[in-house]
Amino acid sequence: MAAHPPVCDFGWKAVDTELPGTDGKRHRLFDLAGPNGLVVAFICNHCPYVRAVIDRIVRDAAGLRQHGIGFVAVNSNDSDAYPQDSFDNMARFAEAHRFGFPYLHDTDQSLARAYDAACTPDFFGFNRDLELQYRGRLDASRREVGPPDLRRDLYEAMVEVARTGNGPRDQIASIGCSIKWKNAA
Repeated sequence: MAAHPPVCDFGWKAVDTELPGTDGKRHRLFDLAGPNGLVVAFICNHCPYVRAVIDRIVRDAAGLRQHGIGFVAVNSNDSDAYPQDSFDNMARFAEAHRFGFPYLHDTDQSLARAYDAACTPDFFGFNRDLELQYRGRLDASRREVGPPDLRRDLYEAMVEVARTGNGPRDQIASIGCSIKWKNAA
C-alpha cells in the first residue's frame, strides 16, 4: 500500500541517535552531517519505490557531498516480518548498489518514530543548523524508474539549502511503501 508523508515542518530540529551500519561500524547521525547540512533517507531493500530509484539516490547523495551535504540511509522496517529487510540483506543491498554513505539499521524503530517517517523512501533534508528544510520526493519516479531527464527535486532543494540555509517553499511529498511497524495490527 502506498503511503504519503506529511509536508515539511520547516525548522523542526533533527534528532540524533547512534545506530549500527552495514559497514560494521556504529554511527551517530549528527556526525554524518556535512558543513552545509544532512539528508536522512528512510529506505529499505524490498520496496518497489526504493528499488526503482536506488541508483538515483546513490548518484544524488554523491553529488550533494560536493555541496557540503552529508547523507545517511536508515532501514526501520520490521525485519522479522519482512526478512528481505534483514541486516545481512541490507549489507548485500548496499554493496550491490555501491552506497557511498552509511546504511543504518533502526532495529527498535525509535528513529523512525522520532522522525514520524511514513514511507520508503522518505527524505528529510536539514540545513547546517540541523533544521528541517526539505521533506519531499527524490523525483517524479514511482514504482518504475522515470525518464532520465526528470527534475531532481531532492538534489535541487538541498543545493539551495547548502547555498542559502533554506529549502524551497513548494515541495511535492514522496510516495512509497509504508514503514513496516513491529506489532502492527
